[in-house]
Amino acid sequence: MTLLYNFALACYGLLLRLLAPFVPKARAWTDGRRGLLRHICTTLATDTAPRVWFHCASLGEFEQGRPLLEAYRRRYPGTKLVLTFFSPSGYEIRRHWPGADYIFYLPLDTRANAKAFLAAVQPQLVVFVKYEFWYHYLTQAARRGIPTVLISAIFRPEQVFFQPWGGFYRRILRAFSHIFTQNETSAALLKNIGLTGVSVAGDTRFDTVAATAAAVPATLPIVQAFVADWAPVLVAGSLWPNDLPALIPLVSSHSSQLRVIVAPHEIGEPTLLAVEAAWPGQVVRYSRATPATAATARILLIDNIGLLSRLYRFGQYAYVGGAFGKGLHNTLEAAAFGLPLFFGPNYSKFQEAVELVRRHLAYPVHNADELRLAFDRLWHDEDLRLRLQDELLEYVHAQAGATQRIMQWLSDNVEC
Repeated sequence: MTLLYNFALACYGLLLRLLAPFVPKARAWTDGRRGLLRHICTTLATDTAPRVWFHCASLGEFEQGRPLLEAYRRRYPGTKLVLTFFSPSGYEIRRHWPGADYIFYLPLDTRANAKAFLAAVQPQLVVFVKYEFWYHYLTQAARRGIPTVLISAIFRPEQVFFQPWGGFYRRILRAFSHIFTQNETSAALLKNIGLTGVSVAGDTRFDTVAATAAAVPATLPIVQAFVADWAPVLVAGSLWPNDLPALIPLVSSHSSQLRVIVAPHEIGEPTLLAVEAAWPGQVVRYSRATPATAATARILLIDNIGLLSRLYRFGQYAYVGGAFGKGLHNTLEAAAFGLPLFFGPNYSKFQEAVELVRRHLAYPVHNADELRLAFDRLWHDEDLRLRLQDELLEYVHAQAGATQRIMQWLSDNVEC
């Protein structure tokens, strides 16, 4: 099975190199790994401080791991933090994040790369966030006696780890010193396959979103001018083009009473043009707006990265994109501000969304008609919206604390 794993990863790397001339993300992935190990070795060679390695697949996992990174920095200021990403969408956006001392792409998971990387970094602790189970990195760390933990993990019965043929992947899980899961169901699945180093800590993202909501709001003159007349605001975050067919009729039906902030998941020109075509003459792009033009627009189109978590502060309702496609994006950022949530039907793999729906705090819809009906129920019942707002805030604050629980375990069990 190890040979098949190695062969599959070699094919993956070759495929990305073949696609690089034509696909920007593939080009960023390959360019970022050119001479990477030499760069890592050179960068770290003269730094003798103790180091901890955090790995995140992409931007979403970074936001999940960020509260632990920040807590570790506060608790152990003399330790250097090495942060790696697998995906360009994480690395390119957070490559200059000041909370880590060193930020790199992760070299492809081969035995030679894993040995060379660990020899260069020499971490006293390894933390993986939620996803990605790299066989060589984890087994090499285990052979070197380096404590390795997985945080905010979530598992489902249909995953390969829990199948009769999943022995190789169960070996990967056993390389972790400890696994912190988001819920009891995930912990039970792991214990049923013989893992004992498992505990339920919860989801660290609750700590992030609660802190964001409690922070002093940043000054955003364009957004503040856009919402200044206090018309109700719908924030449509992480939007994909396939979310538009459901959203267009809703916005059109409230054309004179509702303002909409649209933050696409990807801000390439085709996506921005699709949003502008959906509501001709009603959209102003954030990068081109002034307070005066924003004040007269109906729809503010966010064409940069990094604002979304702060934009929910200005809304009364939230639509979260992705669930008419591969899967739902972050719902907790909106929930932390008490915004009732709407999204498409593909949300079952997201624990927090399932729980919000179960509590009747979020509304999954299958089409434009269902979205309009669900939205109008709240639109015409302000008391209900305010009750949901209070319940959402209570839910988010009750779930916070995962970071503290993980830090306590590390303090008790790892020589930091």
